[in-house]
Amino acid sequence: MPYEFSQRRAGVLLHPTSLPSGTLDDADAWLDFMQASGLSVWQVLPLGVPQADLSPYQCLSAFATNPALLREIPEYRDDDAGFAEFCAEEAHWLDDYALFVTLKEYHDHKAWYDWPTPYKQRNRDALAQFQQRHGRSVQEIRWQQYQLHRRWRELQRKAQARNIRLFGDMPIFVAHDSSDVWACPRRFLLDRDGQPTWVTGVPPDYFSETGQRWGNPHYDWDYHQQEGFQWWLARLSHHFRWFDLVRIDHFRGLQAVWMIPADEPTAENGHWQKVPGDALLASLKKSMQHLPLVAEDLGIITPEVKALKKKYDLPGMAVLQFAFDAFEDNPHKPVNITPKCAAYTGTHDNDTTLGWYQSLDHSSRQRVHEMLHMQPGDDPVDAMIDTLFHTRANLAVVPMQDFLKLGSEARMNTPGVPNGNWRWRLPPQSLSTPDLPGHILEQVINSKRKVTP
Repeated sequence: MPYEFSQRRAGVLLHPTSLPSGTLDDADAWLDFMQASGLSVWQVLPLGVPQADLSPYQCLSAFATNPALLREIPEYRDDDAGFAEFCAEEAHWLDDYALFVTLKEYHDHKAWYDWPTPYKQRNRDALAQFQQRHGRSVQEIRWQQYQLHRRWRELQRKAQARNIRLFGDMPIFVAHDSSDVWACPRRFLLDRDGQPTWVTGVPPDYFSETGQRWGNPHYDWDYHQQEGFQWWLARLSHHFRWFDLVRIDHFRGLQAVWMIPADEPTAENGHWQKVPGDALLASLKKSMQHLPLVAEDLGIITPEVKALKKKYDLPGMAVLQFAFDAFEDNPHKPVNITPKCAAYTGTHDNDTTLGWYQSLDHSSRQRVHEMLHMQPGDDPVDAMIDTLFHTRANLAVVPMQDFLKLGSEARMNTPGVPNGNWRWRLPPQSLSTPDLPGHILEQVINSKRKVTP
């Protein structure tokens, strides 16, 4: 059903890998916890197949789902009619992905651009012979994805029965070592050896003297436009089938992107290049009356990006941890948060609210106390959540770590730190804590947000 952004809802941010088992085995208990807490939106990070660093923003496919989300995968059966139907419907990405993963395993998990030339450059005869020799392995990769598809459909039905909406996340860029780039290198700015000529990132700013060099290959937007944004529309449609609402990470990259020469070690030397995101969204709008998208518009956002967001009536984001400065026009301040907004205490890239608060000096803490109208003895995390829930934002989302009042040890990701991220899990007893659902429910009701039935 269409997501109604006019309703005041309370949500929770928790990636499925952060459930106690790290898998969807805990999803039923989790949905029960959400219902008891009055939380009606479950936001997750991208569900793709991560690379070695476990980042869900650098995955092996823009479409495939991480098989680690299932503790056990049923044994492959070739007489499953639903499987045959799934393979036919998803063939546009599934065939390449299954072959890609099988080739990757055969070549000791090396990146595709380090494979022998016939496989790297997709020689038709070489791929046909490989498929013939390894057909069973290729089919089992398809079977994994089918089982994940079935499990998610079951989860969707159970969430809908509880009036819980599913909120997904789509990285704007894809990993260089992905089936998407290998399958159609013409969609990306690569040289003859399959290496990027330009890579992604953001320029130096207040937070980083050298900027951020992400290293993803840039899209060849001319080619995407020539083919009618075929891959983009398929990718968005795929997300809309899995989620009621989808966040586009780094939304400003649909208006202009920071082009870094591939041989530059940092993001300092580059230039902004406009891209036809307007034309892409217009193409999407033709097939959908309502775009169930949230624009990640954090950081320095230009008037052109704001105009693009406004043209397609897309909600943006606000983060309460960013509110405590001296600028009255700061969009993250509670008084400036608008209804058409997804507002957060913090995101997966922030420290937990308790960890953030504990890192503040005395004067900064005093500023927090004043803005949140705290009294002596008030809990700062509760004060942040209560303030967030009472803003005008029609969607208020709290990371589960904040509901549990956990410190920096529970942080999900520290940008710029390559190791140790994306590993946090809920303590096993968290979902059976007797007082927590009632406490959250009271906060939801007091802020006049829609409560799950």
